[in-house]
Amino acid sequence: MTDFALARRNMIDGQLRPNRVTNAQLLAAIADLPRERFLPSGLRSVAYADDDVPLGNGRYLMEPMILARLLQTLQPQPQDKALVVASGAGYGTALLARLVKSVVAVEADGRLAGSAEQTVRDLGIANVRQVTGKMEEGYAADAPYDVILIEGGVQHIPAAIVAQLGEGGRLGTVIAAASAGALGVAHLMVKEGGVASSRPIFDAGTPSLAGFAPPPRFTF
Repeated sequence: MTDFALARRNMIDGQLRPNRVTNAQLLAAIADLPRERFLPSGLRSVAYADDDVPLGNGRYLMEPMILARLLQTLQPQPQDKALVVASGAGYGTALLARLVKSVVAVEADGRLAGSAEQTVRDLGIANVRQVTGKMEEGYAADAPYDVILIEGGVQHIPAAIVAQLGEGGRLGTVIAAASAGALGVAHLMVKEGGVASSRPIFDAGTPSLAGFAPPPRFTF
């Protein structure tokens, strides 16, 4: 029988700390949150592996180190309002909910959204609103957001999501080409003076999300 508490400690000490995840509040949230609860019973034994865990229909639970570094880069604050796009099984949402005032989670897969909502509720996390809808549209009804996490690889950050970032807000995701096996790069986007600018943070391989291809170019 898997000792999940020990696996969680080993993940923190063997995967996160050596890869420069040092934020004390984030590490405390990771140490407290049972990652295995966000997976079907048959996959719980690999909940703490240093890899993406398949959830079906081309979706994955993001590798712990990449998710943790993205969250750390976003510098979530207790007063922040956050948006998680492609929230999947809800683990990233639940972690962020421990660090900010409120979280809206958007997921297109109704099965995943329903499971995530139930898991978050079962864990007593009360500051999350789960929404089922088009992920590439974000959730404008509650914008602007101080923090936006896109939990997966994208070729392009949609303008609709960038527009939902508040002044001084931060957006984190992994940008990668569509080609199979292409290594992506985690990016941090910050909005200052009404202008959003992005910069690379670290190399990151993570599965790509459908619906985030760049818009077609018109040629003459």
